Amino acid sequence: MRRLETIELFLKLLSFQSVTPDDDGALTFIGDYLEEFEAEWINRVNVKNLFLYRRFGDGPHLCFAGHIDVVPPGEGWESDPFVPKFEDGYIYARGAQDMKSGVAAFVQACRDAKSFNGTLSILLTSDEEGEAKHGTIEVLRYLQQRDFLPDYAIVAEPTCEEIFGDAIKIGRRGSINGVIEKIGRQGHAAYPEKAHNPIHKVAQVLPHIAGVDLDEGDEFFAPSKFVITDIRAGMEVTNVTPGKLKMMFNVRNNTKTDKADIEAFVDRYFKDMNYMLTLTQSAHPFMTDKNSKIVKSITEAIKSVTGVETAYSTAGGTSDARFFAEFGVDVVEFGVKNDTIHAPNERTTAEEVEGLKKVFDEVIVSF
Repeated sequence: MRRLETIELFLKLLSFQSVTPDDDGALTFIGDYLEEFEAEWINRVNVKNLFLYRRFGDGPHLCFAGHIDVVPPGEGWESDPFVPKFEDGYIYARGAQDMKSGVAAFVQACRDAKSFNGTLSILLTSDEEGEAKHGTIEVLRYLQQRDFLPDYAIVAEPTCEEIFGDAIKIGRRGSINGVIEKIGRQGHAAYPEKAHNPIHKVAQVLPHIAGVDLDEGDEFFAPSKFVITDIRAGMEVTNVTPGKLKMMFNVRNNTKTDKADIEAFVDRYFKDMNYMLTLTQSAHPFMTDKNSKIVKSITEAIKSVTGVETAYSTAGGTSDARFFAEFGVDVVEFGVKNDTIHAPNERTTAEEVEGLKKVFDEVIVSF
């Protein structure tokens, strides 16, 4: 297949209607485009995963990773979300920032690589915006069985805040979801002394738990905060007090707070009540050492290409970078600005996409 210009490749990827978990043929196109790379499909259930690699030498294994799937377009678009539109210097389409810009940049950088002191690879999935159960983690399990896990990885999620190059992510917070059920005794509102109203009981502890920091955070992590997301009780009538209250919460936890700490925190305020607590952890926190080779390499590449002194961040939600960390791979995230991700009229600029490709070029050359 002939070499496309970087923006031409980007526009092609944007035209695939790859809403999770359907890749719409995008992964086959990328596999064909990288004709000098070995291709392996690690498909699970209804999810397609593509792993591409090329051995240049006996040095380290560097992997570029990302997802081709996008969230549904939703309402409010001023143009077709899968027909890229140029306007006022921007390119509008679903996935423009999250994250076909990153995919286009590293696919092009890997195609253009003439040499590398080791192995270059690309890991792509169609299951990141969904449950992420059959995507990146399954490929890493497969690579572990083959004794072919990367030494380092760059996930090209959009990371920048104000200007291109101003932030990379060297870690992510975890996510712990909780449900508290406070049991009371239903009764007539006119006879509150004959009932046990769980709303009244929980209302007394809310000031002590709602929005409270569970730790102090550190240089890179914000404090783990107890965020209440839903409270419900009763039958939507005014003359019956409820027999049960259900409260849901989320904690985006750093490395200083875990499930045991949250259990102890809840029990401190609910121990004298009849309650049940359920906790599930959907993601674990991780941190890549700021002195790691991959952190230093991409920091220097960003400075060389953009002149910007990048900041190290752990903000935001979760990403597939967490799976690399679970397998002991030093991982960072770097991509374009993230100010319109998942929004109507998602957009980025050609300048950022081309700049991202140059940063990846520099990493490959200097690594």
